[in-house]
Amino acid sequence: MEDYKEFLKSKQKTHIESGFDVPDKWLNPNLFDFQKFVVKRALKAGKYAIFEDCGLGKTLQQLVFAECAARKTKKPSLILAPLAVTGQTKQEGEKFGINLTNIHINNYEQIDNIDCNIYGCIVLDESSILKNYSGSYKQKIIAAFEKTPYKLACTATPSPNDELEIGNHAEFLNVMSSQDMRSMFFTTDKELIKGDKYRLKKYAEKDFYKWISTWAVMISKPSDLGFSDNGYTLPELNYIEKKIVTESRDNGLLFNSVSVSATNFNDELRATKEERLKETAKIVNASNENFIIWIKQNEEGELLRELIPDAIEVKGSDTNEYKEEKLLGFANNKFRVLITKSKIAQFGLNYQNCHNQIFPSLDFSFESLYQSIRRSHRFGQKQNVNIYLITTDTMQNVINSIEEKESKFIKMQDEMREAILINLKEEIKVNKGETFIGDGYTLINGDCVEEVSKLQNNSIDYCFFSPPFGALYVFSNDPKDMSNVKNNDEFLQHFKYLVKDLYRVIKSGRLVSIHMMQSTTLLGRDGFYSIVDFRGDLIRLFQDCGFHFHAENMIRKDPKTAAIRTKNRQLMWGTTKKDSAIVRPGLADYILTFKKGGENLVPIQNNIPFDLWCKIAEPVWIDINEGDTLDYRAARDNDDERHITPTQLTPIEWCYLMWCNKCETVLSPFSGVASEGYVALKTGRKYIGIELKPSYYELSKKNLLSAIESNKQQSLF
Repeated sequence: MEDYKEFLKSKQKTHIESGFDVPDKWLNPNLFDFQKFVVKRALKAGKYAIFEDCGLGKTLQQLVFAECAARKTKKPSLILAPLAVTGQTKQEGEKFGINLTNIHINNYEQIDNIDCNIYGCIVLDESSILKNYSGSYKQKIIAAFEKTPYKLACTATPSPNDELEIGNHAEFLNVMSSQDMRSMFFTTDKELIKGDKYRLKKYAEKDFYKWISTWAVMISKPSDLGFSDNGYTLPELNYIEKKIVTESRDNGLLFNSVSVSATNFNDELRATKEERLKETAKIVNASNENFIIWIKQNEEGELLRELIPDAIEVKGSDTNEYKEEKLLGFANNKFRVLITKSKIAQFGLNYQNCHNQIFPSLDFSFESLYQSIRRSHRFGQKQNVNIYLITTDTMQNVINSIEEKESKFIKMQDEMREAILINLKEEIKVNKGETFIGDGYTLINGDCVEEVSKLQNNSIDYCFFSPPFGALYVFSNDPKDMSNVKNNDEFLQHFKYLVKDLYRVIKSGRLVSIHMMQSTTLLGRDGFYSIVDFRGDLIRLFQDCGFHFHAENMIRKDPKTAAIRTKNRQLMWGTTKKDSAIVRPGLADYILTFKKGGENLVPIQNNIPFDLWCKIAEPVWIDINEGDTLDYRAARDNDDERHITPTQLTPIEWCYLMWCNKCETVLSPFSGVASEGYVALKTGRKYIGIELKPSYYELSKKNLLSAIESNKQQSLF
């Protein structure tokens, strides 16, 4: 066990541990108490994310983080920010007396011109901007700073309505890859329009937000952390909708359509351009106050400059120098009206000098609207903020879509903030080590290696389980979790600790069966498609630990079902039309059975009927119903999710008939949802189950109680 403990420690060292307790004298005196709390926590972690609402002083906090990290590492720190935000960041540093000698501030576009190896600290300002770049560019930033000891990611919100964007932050901070995060916390949702959409597993919501809270903080105001909100009350936000009724068009219909789609959206903008922009100019020209006008098309900017003579436009085709000059110039009141696009100026800029914004061409993007509004509606704004929405009778579904997304975003923010703040205020209580004893069974919440080591020699009659499939799925971030591994080799190294002890506890001449499937490489992770011989690896591992390879049964799987569930290109018929070199047949499941040497002292005699034996004796079990899993048999709560790798009940029952007498004890070191225990109790056998993950442990308890209750009901008749 000492060797095992050392192995677990090695699994925990997945990134450089660089945090330290910063002395108060290092902290800038201009920091408010809640800001000191956040900066201390970030430096203690070394790699951290700050998700704070606009105006809470993220710029000062990241400057202090960078300053302290530079002092600790004796290397310069780098802050990457959107264009024009770099200038504001430098102004903030000078304003608060921060020495910028060892703090280099640059924009994201300059990443190719920066020697990233010289820095001991990297700060991403407006870190959610990363998703606006191509995957290769984003990965370039992540890879460039992979070994940088101090990292900070700052944004007002981690991508509204898209929890998966959290994965970018986790990967940048060396917490976990985006792919592993999806495997652990998310599932595909068939009800969503696109098959590649994910949603949080219902039972995993609390675990997901608790996990985030170990490497990030999310607050909307200081009182979220128990500090005073004095000076941090947002002014009112006024939405003013101006709806334009368009003239009837010669389209063969009595009325114009009241909705647009993503495909005809730009056409509709052009058709209604003059009406919308004249209404915009009317509002702006009737006032002498500052305005920001957010447009979608270049021709809109051209017409608005004619209609509003004192307006300045910042376009995508402008030079970086011009963009920075004008974006900062508007912040410094050098001109009154700014015309630009959200993708140019929605991130990071502080425009508290302006409390009027106009959106003459809304699209379906709530995040774009949200971030643009927050340039003005932020802490430090002294006046109520007016948001003019210029809409037409042909685009009402756009407004409806934005309102729906806003509602979901507020819910997501509240749930994330609540879960994170609970974790900040009290230590997470993990229910590991609990033992639940019922009628004929024992269920243990703990590490299977540690718990099997406590069992007596030669005490188990039969063992059946489904191990984690190498690095295919990740069930938790616990180092004791065998799915939480870097690769298949690390899984086999971890799994061997269990197999060696299984040989000790299994009785002489008795057997261990495992349900498994071959695993594959992933194009996104490994760069190529290949089947990994997981079956062969397991056979060799069991043989190395003293077992004899006794039996093998293949279970036929429906490739169409697998293709729909996994969206794997190799199983798609459509791929045959593009390049059949990519495709392959579906993968089967296997039941591999291993035998401990020596004499079996108690013969196994279950009087298997001849017709049934003819089915069991077949090397390939063809007629196994894939839906014959415990998930469909046991009562389920609303927040239960389908187990990722369920074993069908029929193969378990057939294995019990062959290799375990009634009243004998079955062990499953990976209880999961207790499929093996359910069948054991239903067929008159005893059960010992071990499950590390608390949510599966709780579901195992329910399913075992369900089996007992079912037996009682059957005995009444």
